[in-house]
Amino acid sequence: MAEPELTLTASLRPAALDARRGVVRLHPEVLTALALRPGDPVRLTGRRVTAGIVAPAAVTASTALLYADDLLLGNLGVRDGGQVTVRRAPVTAARRVTLTGPVQVVAAVSPEMLRLALLGKVVTAGDDVSLLPQDVLPDASARTLIEGARRSLSSTVGYAWTSTLLTVAGAEPDVGALVTMDTVVGWEHGPQTRTSAPPDASGVARTAWSPGTWTGAGGTVGPAAVPAGAGLAGPGTAPAELEGPDGAPTVDELPGLRAQAEELTELLDLGFHHRDVLDRLGTGVSLGVLVAGPAGSGKSALVRAVAARVGAGVRPLWGPELAALTDDAAARRLRAAADAVPGDGPAVLLVTDVEALAPAESPGPLAAVFRQVVAATVRAGAAVVCTTSRPEQVDPALRGPDLLSLRITVPLPDQALRREQLTVLTRQVPLAGDVRLDEVAGRTPGFVAADLAALVREAGVRAALRQKAAEGPTVAMADFAAALEVVRPTSMAASTLELADVTLDDVGDMAEVKETLTESVLWPLTYPDTFARLGVRPPRGVLLYGPPGCGKTYLVTALAGSGRANVLSVKGAELLSKWVGESERAVRELFRRAREAAPTLVFLDEVDALAPVRGQASDGGTTDRVVAALLTELDGVETLRNVVVVGATNRPDLVDPALLRPGRLERLVYVPPPDGAARAEILRAAARNVPLADDVDLAALGDGLDGFSAADCAALVREAALAAMRESLSASTVTAAHVAAARRRVRPSLDPAQVAWLAAYAEARAG
Repeated sequence: MAEPELTLTASLRPAALDARRGVVRLHPEVLTALALRPGDPVRLTGRRVTAGIVAPAAVTASTALLYADDLLLGNLGVRDGGQVTVRRAPVTAARRVTLTGPVQVVAAVSPEMLRLALLGKVVTAGDDVSLLPQDVLPDASARTLIEGARRSLSSTVGYAWTSTLLTVAGAEPDVGALVTMDTVVGWEHGPQTRTSAPPDASGVARTAWSPGTWTGAGGTVGPAAVPAGAGLAGPGTAPAELEGPDGAPTVDELPGLRAQAEELTELLDLGFHHRDVLDRLGTGVSLGVLVAGPAGSGKSALVRAVAARVGAGVRPLWGPELAALTDDAAARRLRAAADAVPGDGPAVLLVTDVEALAPAESPGPLAAVFRQVVAATVRAGAAVVCTTSRPEQVDPALRGPDLLSLRITVPLPDQALRREQLTVLTRQVPLAGDVRLDEVAGRTPGFVAADLAALVREAGVRAALRQKAAEGPTVAMADFAAALEVVRPTSMAASTLELADVTLDDVGDMAEVKETLTESVLWPLTYPDTFARLGVRPPRGVLLYGPPGCGKTYLVTALAGSGRANVLSVKGAELLSKWVGESERAVRELFRRAREAAPTLVFLDEVDALAPVRGQASDGGTTDRVVAALLTELDGVETLRNVVVVGATNRPDLVDPALLRPGRLERLVYVPPPDGAARAEILRAAARNVPLADDVDLAALGDGLDGFSAADCAALVREAALAAMRESLSASTVTAAHVAAARRRVRPSLDPAQVAWLAAYAEARAG
């Protein structure tokens, strides 16, 4: 019996979670008419034939429309408004999928990582697909695995991984092949994964299936046929092939890592080629190394470059993939990989993201097996190099003398190193005469090598779009500026870091406050060499205090823009947790992210809630421990290089005094309420884009706003514009009458008693 089908009109209105994931949405009544359940694969016919995963649209949607994104419509060969025929497709697991893509992506993304990015998608030969993982998998282990894939894709490809498109060069079957963990996925003319469960005669891989739940933009909506064991490779999966030196980067192509490369080269060369010298000296060398550094900083590239230099092969293993297996299957996979490493020549077992295999908290049986494998491999004369971007999350037992005894740290590149990296990355790029790499390097704090590569790629794309018909296209400075609008540092991926777009010049009045902040915050971030030359340590932090609404947060944002630094903004209460130890962990994580994204401003808003006077809180000692953790981070053993902490509070008397001594938040800066002239400047700034009539006198208005804070002044301008809209939605100007109406609605928020107390506190500190 033929499957029912309908012809619908394509509509380019995808849900946010569907974009570039091969998802189409249909009205629930259409789903019923086609005998479809959410999560079922569907065959789509336009000018081309493709397939997708179906999901329900809102009940208010049209029954005549098929909602899809631009990628899926492109695969169909239709535009918005085109006709598409929809019918149910059989659930057929893909036996093999081969892809092509940009050279940089092919070189950076392993077949295993590629399979995870495609897991749960239905693909068709000739389609374009993205690396964005399909978010329909209900299995908890699969979700964990895919989260690991997101982090690894971000670290290897950079920010551009979310917009990278690949082409399906071949698929078995050709149309509607569902990618599972038994699918052989690989690059065309390149490496591929191995499978442990070959398909049976029906063409469906021997994988357990069970109904799950599809979770999308509208929440959980019903059962879907998905692999119950998604993310679980079979116990017989073969280890990765031994990589040779061909295609490995050279050390010269890794600026900023030469010192680390020399250290690793000396160790491997001694262990592989000069053991006779060690024997004559009656000693030996342990070839276990832990390479730590920010995600995307080139740790794996460093290992491959050094291995090629010493003539060693590399056998890679990806920690999150093994951690998703059952303990028994992962142990067999580990032992098989380790047994295959010692061979005819020197070899390196490269384990990336090792914290997934041996976590610091609650290490399981797999961590014990991994330690045994590392020890046995090192004793056999091979090298084991593990990489991590979270060294604090790695099991300390791995740092034993016969395990990973040597640690090499890859630092976050400073401006000089970023300039050198940009020179290497743009070696083959035709740059226009106005390109200033020094300026680009200065505008990219927190960027690692992968981020800079993504930036250069994005600038090249902008240049290509601008010069499609040019015979000799070049990349101009404007292309880099446009690329900086969309490419963000990898270190910002899971944090509240933001690049500021305002400077201190946008702050009216407060000349004395701005001068103090420039010396205490901008100078340490902008001129660290000067402080080092004079032999003094720059100020570590500043406490801003003043009435609410007077611009403390805005000042910090402007400081970041003036110093081209990142801002890590956290409210004090956000770090507090009822669970023992979690608050201290949040403080450590905050400063770890700050170090990785340096130069950084760590802005602690409402710091009195985070660090109150110790011994007075009735919370079981939580805040006391947080204060201790905060003091340790500010002047502990691990120095804060290019990190300045700025706190803000309305109650400086409630902050623990130990936090305000020299070496911590040593400069206390009073941010007073604005006077008449300052209020006029604030009104002008707030009304910069508001068409004011000639009868509006902002100077006189500012003089009459006693008790108004900066936030109140901005609210007044906004309310005046709303008053004009209430009068007429076609109003073109805001008149004095509108301002007067707004003045009756907006009241001053400053408390005279609080302002007087803060002014007296400031005078006492100055005296």
